[in-house]
Amino acid sequence: MGSVEPEARQLKAFLDDAGPEGPVVMINLLRYRERAAYPEGFEAEPCSGREAYGRYGAVAMEKVAAAGGRVIWFGNVHASVIAPPGEAWDDALLVEYPSKQAFFDMVAQPDYQTAAPHRTAALADSRLIATTTAAGIGS
Repeated sequence: MGSVEPEARQLKAFLDDAGPEGPVVMINLLRYRERAAYPEGFEAEPCSGREAYGRYGAVAMEKVAAAGGRVIWFGNVHASVIAPPGEAWDDALLVEYPSKQAFFDMVAQPDYQTAAPHRTAALADSRLIATTTAAGIGS
């Protein structure tokens, strides 16, 4: 099982990356827990992982819009055609931000941080992959 929250060194490497400036699209791969795993003492009604992610998403989508970002696509994953054996995801989400800095500033906001425990409780595993537009196929 992988990590569901970025480490400080990962965020710093992302921000310091010498890649091109401009829009960044974050690829989110999400695998939910059957039941959300909130830490002891955290006040939240028991729910499924998907429901806990919805609690996080209600705040996160407001923050994405305020940061100048937008959801490009959200969908259910039905099969991994090329993947390591046993790797499976429930949903995939593509979110575009105007810049790496806009993403970084968003996740550092106190009210975003207040919603983040719902994401952590919701997910058994996840991937967050930063991408930029590249010349090549189809261009």
